[in-house]
Amino acid sequence: MWCDNCLLIFPLRSGGIVLATFIFLYSLIGGILLFHYGPFLFFVYPEWEIYGGVALAVAVTAALNALALGTRSYVWSRACAILWPFLIVISAIRDIVMIVELERGKEKIAWECANGGQLWVPSVTAGYGSGNAPSAFCTAGFASLNTAFILSLLVDLVLQVRSE
Repeated sequence: MWCDNCLLIFPLRSGGIVLATFIFLYSLIGGILLFHYGPFLFFVYPEWEIYGGVALAVAVTAALNALALGTRSYVWSRACAILWPFLIVISAIRDIVMIVELERGKEKIAWECANGGQLWVPSVTAGYGSGNAPSAFCTAGFASLNTAFILSLLVDLVLQVRSE
């Protein structure tokens, strides 16, 4: 849980707090984005909600970690030390499944972009949502989006391992 001078910027405890706060912020934003735009990238109903739920669990644990380090609480620091290994394994599994599912759904994502960003028709008929995908999904292209997604998942996992 204590990192060895995280990012070589802050002292030991402060660096851990900054790293936990950074993990909290991007996990919270990622979880919210998955809940909101998940149906445009993943095509089986609870899939994006599970991924978003894991991201929010990581965010809550990171916030708890920052608070524990900030208040020098031994009990909460130990609780975080127990939670992080489980979350890291769950996040690693989630990352692998997300990458595989993105590869499996790339034709559907291409169809969504070719049709003005509208949601895949079977997803609409199943009641998964409606509306249009953000234009950035389609203008960047699937290869760029996929590469950025894979790199961000790997950075997420590395930072989680660092924070433990």
